[in-house]
Amino acid sequence: QVQLVESGGGLVQPGGSLRLSCAASRSIFSIYRMAWYRQAPGKQRELVAVITSGGTTNYADSVKGRFTISRDDAKNTVYLQMNSLKPEDTGVYICNAYSDWGQGTQVTVSS
Repeated sequence: QVQLVESGGGLVQPGGSLRLSCAASRSIFSIYRMAWYRQAPGKQRELVAVITSGGTTNYADSVKGRFTISRDDAKNTVYLQMNSLKPEDTGVYICNAYSDWGQGTQVTVSS
């Protein structure tokens, strides 16, 4: 089991950037898969990006080329760099490892 705490969300204009962080309560070195999900109002939670312990990444089609997921095992942290943000990227971004979930961080893209 691992506790996950997200940070870095906020209000940003379309075209802007944000970097989200997900800090884990213990070493993530042995955690094979870590992921970012997002939940928009009235919509189902959707997978945004995944990274494995070997560094393999996968992205939702809607964010490919704009978002980058990375992990720093020494800092027990997973990041999500989000560029060229669009209003439809608005939502609560939630970190996941195994069956453990963080509380999420709100991202709002609006002019």
